[in-house]
Amino acid sequence: MSTLSPRLAEIVAALPLEPGLRVLEIGGAPGAAARAVCERIAPNGHILVIDRSAKGVELIERNARSEMSAGLLSVRHVAAEDFALAVGEERFDLAFGIRVGALDGRHPRAGIAARARIRAALRPGGHLYVDGGSPLRLSALD
Repeated sequence: MSTLSPRLAEIVAALPLEPGLRVLEIGGAPGAAARAVCERIAPNGHILVIDRSAKGVELIERNARSEMSAGLLSVRHVAAEDFALAVGEERFDLAFGIRVGALDGRHPRAGIAARARIRAALRPGGHLYVDGGSPLRLSALD
């Protein structure tokens, strides 16, 4: 696995990942967790990382060049509450966000909008995982 803090390593290990999954990470700068996810969803999976910060997106692009070149990872500059699938884009199997204010209760209004957008981007039965459990918890999407 990529070099991760013990906390991030525990979080990635707790995600129900397998090769071929499509994963959405919310607020993933600087890309460490996403790179580790790539190792578990390869060779034909994909992770899209969205981040509201242009600087965060630049960090991900710089840190994950090889994963992006391999087609395992892409990044988009957008806030979770504004996210929408691109035309023709497949839905995701699962989503996760770590220390995201819209998902952890710090920004409740943004959280309502973000959860609706994430729900629309997930396949039926898809789940959203956030920090705050042991180490993760399922987060309601309604």
